[in-house]
Amino acid sequence: MRRDERRCISVTLNGRQRSGWCESRELLSDFLRHELGATGTHVGCEHGVCGACTVQVDGVAARSCLMLAVQAEDRRIDTVEGLAPDHQLGDLQLAFRRHHALQCGFCTAGILMSCADYLQRVPDPTEAQVREMLSGHICRCTGYTPIVAAVLDVAAARAQARQAGAQPAKEPSHA
Repeated sequence: MRRDERRCISVTLNGRQRSGWCESRELLSDFLRHELGATGTHVGCEHGVCGACTVQVDGVAARSCLMLAVQAEDRRIDTVEGLAPDHQLGDLQLAFRRHHALQCGFCTAGILMSCADYLQRVPDPTEAQVREMLSGHICRCTGYTPIVAAVLDVAAARAQARQAGAQPAKEPSHA
């Protein structure tokens, strides 16, 4: 394939099959934003350091600025838009609002995607574990304390729901 050739790729974006055109060297973050309109995926450093571009690829948090769009072919990609199907905020988003865990909001989408992935893998984290997970994100506004409180609040609510035998409100799964 010549460098300037574009190719059509298909992904499952937030539970829906989507296709779009990209160049072989185009980043997944740019493809999501500019070709598929998933503008909640923000691009900060373009080096994988800040975490603003974090999405989930096949259910695992990943930096979309470090992945080529062509690598996402036939994979499941979940972005922050997928956390609120039918425009109903999920429990994690509601906790962020309740704890004022966002200010300017630029980094929030990536942090939410990392937190959603983390809570699936570690349903009962300690404060230190949450802080360690968040160390992969750069936020200049919140000081992280409200984010940690929001994540621990969701973990506690989900644990309480599990103990009560109820189905906890969880982030949507597009599996």
